[in-house]
Amino acid sequence: MTYGLSISPFHMRWQTALFNRQFYNWGRWKPRFLYLWFSIGMVFGILAMFGSVILLGKTLMQTLTQMLTEAPKAQNDRMLQVVVSVLSSGLYLRVVPGVNLPVSQLTYFFSAILISGVIHEVGHGVAAIREQVRFNGFGIFIFIVYPGAFVDLFTTHLQLISPVQQLRIFCAGVWHNFVLGVASFMGLFLLPAILFPFYYTGVGALVTDVAEDSPANGPRGLFVGDLVTNLQDCPVYSVEDWNSCLGDISEKSQVGYCISAATLQQLSFPARVYRRLDGTVECCSNNSLTDICFSYSNNLDSYLYACLPARKVIEASKVCRTNMDCQKDFVPSFCVTPSLENQTRLIRVKHPPHIDMLYVGHPMHLQYTVSLSSFVPRQNFLSIDLPVVIETFCKYLISLSGALAVINAVPCFALDGQWILNSFLEATLSSLIVEKQNRELVGFLILLAGSALLAANVALGLWMVTAR
Repeated sequence: MTYGLSISPFHMRWQTALFNRQFYNWGRWKPRFLYLWFSIGMVFGILAMFGSVILLGKTLMQTLTQMLTEAPKAQNDRMLQVVVSVLSSGLYLRVVPGVNLPVSQLTYFFSAILISGVIHEVGHGVAAIREQVRFNGFGIFIFIVYPGAFVDLFTTHLQLISPVQQLRIFCAGVWHNFVLGVASFMGLFLLPAILFPFYYTGVGALVTDVAEDSPANGPRGLFVGDLVTNLQDCPVYSVEDWNSCLGDISEKSQVGYCISAATLQQLSFPARVYRRLDGTVECCSNNSLTDICFSYSNNLDSYLYACLPARKVIEASKVCRTNMDCQKDFVPSFCVTPSLENQTRLIRVKHPPHIDMLYVGHPMHLQYTVSLSSFVPRQNFLSIDLPVVIETFCKYLISLSGALAVINAVPCFALDGQWILNSFLEATLSSLIVEKQNRELVGFLILLAGSALLAANVALGLWMVTAR
């Protein structure tokens, strides 16, 4: 056996015996506890094998249905959607760097894959030593651009132990990936409590970055360090509230603002009214950067239009839907609504003590070009990016470690699922199917079906990604 670096087309691997002593120390630590630990992992691995087939079958049907019933949707490159895509399909191969994964997320992505792979192989190695199988070495590889890890076990020893012992070893990788995912989820869930001495939450969404091409970038826009507390009349206490408020604003019709009849007459000025191609009405000069065309009802089932200075109309105004919302102290008032193109909204963003930002555009453009955090530093010297880094990395670990567990549990050639299936059949069918060749034939047919299912998911998943 040679150890060291080996390079071949699209593949590079490094193997060493430097960590063997540490692996043997882990494998001999508290034998009873490790027996219970890997026995639980064995049960989980068997259940995961069946569950992965159900999950991949469901994913394949959903993908086929989407292909047949609707055109590919525009791909969003935000990290959260990548995570959701990975979790829903269980296939991190559907995440293609440079295609549907932004460059800014590559460090998280590859680090999470490597750590998930190392934890996976540590599980195999420690379980093997616990079952008295010789451990030859540990290594790391890079296939194309994807990193991973592996352990080298003495094959003859593996073949001599019982099928149940083999199952503890083969299921250990999937089990450890599941545990890593759960630990990452708990870390993400408890992050506000962990960081409480240094950061506080629940007071707004802290701006950590504004893209140069963002509509929110400008002298009256948002700046790094600003704390957003409201979007329109929707309170913002966290990033989740920010996303939820923008989603509601996008789905609902544009809100209006109460303005008295006297103020309306004072602020408005004559303007030519014309209709856009989408049927909406414009009544302001195209060169105006401060005025917006507003529509309002005169309570006679007809609409009037007025070009008004947006900031003067909105500041200190009550949000409304109809004129009835504006009736107060018998002062004649109207509910004026911005007359904007379809999907375009006028959004008032509060970030005290600064003057409110008035944003005109699609709400999702604001969401995708402004990065925020729910964590506000208690001291100025604390980094505003650290909680975001931890939070993002935990999300990647959850999704990618879970995806690695699902993939490896699939009864497919060259994956852990192949050895889990073979050992499971040996442990359960030896009394029903006496001939070993017949048991191997059953296993081969199941592996063939599992491989086809996985291949179909990967092929259609990559096609869906590249087609977008």
